[in-house]
Amino acid sequence: MKKKKNRSTAVIAAVALFVAAVGLWWIYGVTRGYDGERAAWVMIPRGATESQVADSLRGSLGDRFGTKVASLLDGNAVRGAYRVEPGEQAWRVARKIGKGRQTPVRLTFNNLRTLDQLAGTIAGKMEFSAEGFLAAADSLGRARGLSAAALPALFIPDTYESYWTDSPAKVVAMLDRYSRRFWNDSRLGKAEALGLSPVEVATLASIVEEESNSAEERPLIARLYLNRLKRGMPLQADPTVKFACGDFAARRVTAAMLGTTSPYNTYRVKGLPPGPIRIPSKQGIDAVLDAPSHDWLYMCAKADFSGRHAFAADFATHTRNAAAYRRALDSRGIK
Repeated sequence: MKKKKNRSTAVIAAVALFVAAVGLWWIYGVTRGYDGERAAWVMIPRGATESQVADSLRGSLGDRFGTKVASLLDGNAVRGAYRVEPGEQAWRVARKIGKGRQTPVRLTFNNLRTLDQLAGTIAGKMEFSAEGFLAAADSLGRARGLSAAALPALFIPDTYESYWTDSPAKVVAMLDRYSRRFWNDSRLGKAEALGLSPVEVATLASIVEEESNSAEERPLIARLYLNRLKRGMPLQADPTVKFACGDFAARRVTAAMLGTTSPYNTYRVKGLPPGPIRIPSKQGIDAVLDAPSHDWLYMCAKADFSGRHAFAADFATHTRNAAAYRRALDSRGIK
């Protein structure tokens, strides 16, 4: 009897130790932090199965930690994007995924030329497609009575926050609200004083930004073009010709390029083109709105290839500047 009792006690003790070990292992697994060196993102798409969620967790967080989070979720993951910080405990990760407490996604864009590029940049951070974004932008444009060419003027480069699961329409509406705030009474008043609409200001700003990388020069270039517009002169802006030809990398605008038939060829068509040739920055727009007065009508890249421009108020001076630049191109064999 004594031996049986001792054996039973030993079995009970062993079971207790096992249960305690399992409990400790479970507690450790629940409370241990994510050991990645940097934050990770977990994406749970629409319609994901429990198995797909588990695969996503393991792929983003590693096998052991991802498996633990999946077991805590027990199939209750909510669609969304979730940022997991180094050291964040498994139970906390599971709780926010289970309750759908998404982490906002940062949408940053700048230095983009086309609406297609913008759509690709935005969609790359969101659940929707680039095509979905373009459709939403087109819908907004039609509601505003804008042509497809004018659409890039509606979007202001900056950093925005949105949820990964937001619809294209919601994101486009957010960008539109920002644009409306940017075009406050002060800027609208300046545009009106220039005789331009916000779209026209953005269009001119896009040309100015293509002309020069110099923040100091851009307001001067803007006023030069405003002077030409006021006098009814064609802009004769090389970047618009490159846009019309689809060749922004061209180092030299040729006679054949100047003959291109396009509403964007400002050598052949007076006035502004139908829309921006890039998505202009806030600084570029303000360079137009705050352009200082001067009497220059002509400009040419400097022959020293500094990226700056030689300005002139008369054609004779401009002709000399242009000849010097052409000689510099020829000397370097640039065709």
